[in-house]
Amino acid sequence: MCGAARCGIVSHGTCANDEAMSESVDTPREGASLHAPLARLLRPLVRLLVARGITFPALTDLLRELYVNVAEYDFALAGKEQTDSRVSLLTGIHRKEVRRLRGAGAPVSVVPAVVSRTSRIIARWIADPAYTDPQGHPLPLPRTAEGSASSFETLVSGITRDVRPRAVLDEWLDRGLAFTDAQDRIVLAEAAYVPRGDGAEGPQLYYFGRNLHDHIAAAVANIVGDRPRFLERAVHYDGLSRELAIKLEARAREIAMEALQQANREAHAACQTDPGGDHRWNFGLYIYTEAAASAPPTDGR
Repeated sequence: MCGAARCGIVSHGTCANDEAMSESVDTPREGASLHAPLARLLRPLVRLLVARGITFPALTDLLRELYVNVAEYDFALAGKEQTDSRVSLLTGIHRKEVRRLRGAGAPVSVVPAVVSRTSRIIARWIADPAYTDPQGHPLPLPRTAEGSASSFETLVSGITRDVRPRAVLDEWLDRGLAFTDAQDRIVLAEAAYVPRGDGAEGPQLYYFGRNLHDHIAAAVANIVGDRPRFLERAVHYDGLSRELAIKLEARAREIAMEALQQANREAHAACQTDPGGDHRWNFGLYIYTEAAASAPPTDGR
């Protein structure tokens, strides 16, 4: 018998307060309670940093800049100038360093052009009824619009006219995002759903930053806010056999993809009549399984 599933808000993040702090003062009790969850949160990130050659001193420099940036922009008092002294008190960083690091500007999330274009084309292909079958699956598309209202050419042209559809097709075929069938139609490959690329502008690294940022931001908002604002929950079972873990992972993938495709169809349809604005929305899912040390049994197993 499996252990009972527990579903609830899993919250991560850091809390900042307005009390005076310095490098020699112990972490307040409220912050100390975050040590254990932070260690668990940061461990896979540290593994990535070591694997990619980012040393501890380099990370320290980045964190110092971020501490100053967050304190400067996110903790400014209404109607008051944010001073070097207050930023120093909030962060524990010396005023000289604060003065040197301030004014760099708040971090800006820039979507690489190729990532934006590709994701928008794929989103339309799997959401627009003109490009899907009655079950919502993306249709194989002829290359051009000759004799067909729906084609790869019209799909791409409906998203951007800055790049020729043939150039997009060549790029997708090369990256394995699409392939041609026996009738020379363009078929969306399953690989198109999985971001790839290790370069600084690669989709995989872009979504790594974007998705983890949004997940952590939602969890932090739920901790520091008056009440949980965002849905951030997980179903988890421990003490499973490897076979059952693999089976549950496969089924979870099916459920997740169904949910993501349904959300995409509804969002795509709603955008057709939306006037537009300065807000963004992200709906994400994650699945994880690993071999872990078993906890002491609580149900006699």
